Amino acid sequence: MTDFPAAEPLAAPPAPALPDTCDTLIIGAGPAGSACARWLAQAGRQVLLVDQHPLGRDKTCGDGLIPDAHHALQRLGVLEAVMARAERVNHVGCIGPRGGRIDVPGSLAVLPRQVLDELLARHAIAAGARFEQARFERPLQDADGRVCGAVLRQGDTEREVRARWVILATGAVPKALAAAGVCERHTPSGVALRGYVQAPAMVGRIQAMEVVWDRSVQPGYGWIFPAPGGHFNIGVGVTDSHRDLAGKGRKKDVNLRAIFDAFCQHYAPAAELMRQGRLVGDLKGAPLRCTLKGARWTRPGLLVTGEAAGSTYSFTGEGIGKAMETGLLAAEALLAHGSDDSAARGHYEAALHALQPRFQLYERANRINAAPWIADLLIWRASRSPRLLQRMGGVLNETSNPGNLLSLKGIGRLFFE
Repeated sequence: MTDFPAAEPLAAPPAPALPDTCDTLIIGAGPAGSACARWLAQAGRQVLLVDQHPLGRDKTCGDGLIPDAHHALQRLGVLEAVMARAERVNHVGCIGPRGGRIDVPGSLAVLPRQVLDELLARHAIAAGARFEQARFERPLQDADGRVCGAVLRQGDTEREVRARWVILATGAVPKALAAAGVCERHTPSGVALRGYVQAPAMVGRIQAMEVVWDRSVQPGYGWIFPAPGGHFNIGVGVTDSHRDLAGKGRKKDVNLRAIFDAFCQHYAPAAELMRQGRLVGDLKGAPLRCTLKGARWTRPGLLVTGEAAGSTYSFTGEGIGKAMETGLLAAEALLAHGSDDSAARGHYEAALHALQPRFQLYERANRINAAPWIADLLIWRASRSPRLLQRMGGVLNETSNPGNLLSLKGIGRLFFE
């Protein structure tokens, strides 16, 4: 996506040769890897951050920054820099199959991942981390089987980099997880398709981060998010998109392009957006790994973080905030326990276990995608109940339990509030 300007460099580019050793080798320069790199580098750790793509590569995503992302960015000290480039948004617009709508307030923004990821990586570099473009091939192991670095490829050349710790932040594609011996599920939790549309005439007409449960997108959902510079992020997603059989499976009968076309045809704002604007670049699809499942979180010498660990919420498909949060948890575990491998891994696993109930609640809430009539019911009641609207805002801000709204008891309560 070349229409969005790249982030301004914060540091001179590093020397081209890979070092032979480092304290922490972080594979993947997305939100999780860069958050981890910045936190460790600020504490004085020697950090090598590598990615197979150059800084500023495009990443298929909805680009929404909801409150958990704002909190993580604030901790990292980069919220102001991010918000200076982002499109601020005040509401999530929830639109049901029958056309009902409710706008849920929150601290929200939209910034394309091409810009966000480069900005985060450059702030990690400014804190002292070193970035190199290289592809992870396989881990190095010592005589006891502990990961002690990695084999990285640059062009036709393979180099060994020794490290006290390796952090795997490689996203939803399972290849690196499998190479590291920590993949438990090769199939994704869901799939999504996203495009950017430049439509200055639609600025001000679509102001909320619209999430749409229309019949045209069943068994999934659609979205339109206003982005900077008169752009809009438009896409569709389907959770539970694959049949999983012993860690491997196949895709269900889901045609994302057909769902996207149906969304643009039957949802009036999407149809108007496509008429008024122009598609910038190609539509891009991506897998999702959700609910903190599908990978071992640790093995001696190695931690798995971000979407590689399943840090995306299944109900909303939101993963940027939780990716950064898990990256920070990995860094905190290493800083707390130094070279004590067992203690560091135990610290990190305990922190992810503490998050797991929240992911399970969002997994329960995911039933709305399979039964969109529930969205109609929620929207109808919330339009008449300030208390329910407040509870929906609490779900967005992670102060309310989404499972309570969508349990049998919660649904029954809707008729009497």
